[in-house]
Amino acid sequence: MDIPIGELARRTGVKVPTIRYYEGADLMPRPARTEGQQRRYGAEAVARLNFIRHARALGFEVEAIRELLALSAQPERPCAEVDQITRRHLAGVERRIGQLVALRGELHRMLDACGHGRVCDCRVIETLADHNQCAHDHGMPA
Repeated sequence: MDIPIGELARRTGVKVPTIRYYEGADLMPRPARTEGQQRRYGAEAVARLNFIRHARALGFEVEAIRELLALSAQPERPCAEVDQITRRHLAGVERRIGQLVALRGELHRMLDACGHGRVCDCRVIETLADHNQCAHDHGMPA
């Protein structure tokens, strides 16, 4: 297989600029080039890019994907490191879910407190203007 970057993008559903970014971030190896300096990819690139796309869809950060790719190239190793990376990611997801649940509650509270009258009397606007009126800390930067 000897495909150009546009075809790789079509086959994997990853945009060309993103493929270039992944190359620069060392997630994708530097491809072979034609005499005209056009990138050319093989089946391995399609598989690797699909792996990256799926990992990104699951929310893994670039550094974690880099680690997972390195581990996947060593199939005889125990998967404890893979599990550790996944547990770390899961902890982050659960932390964000907690933040989102609190955020949802705060938004419901703001809407419930609103008299649905005029903007000058709107509790949503008042609460947005004064973080101290919030019932929960929802990660607002200082």
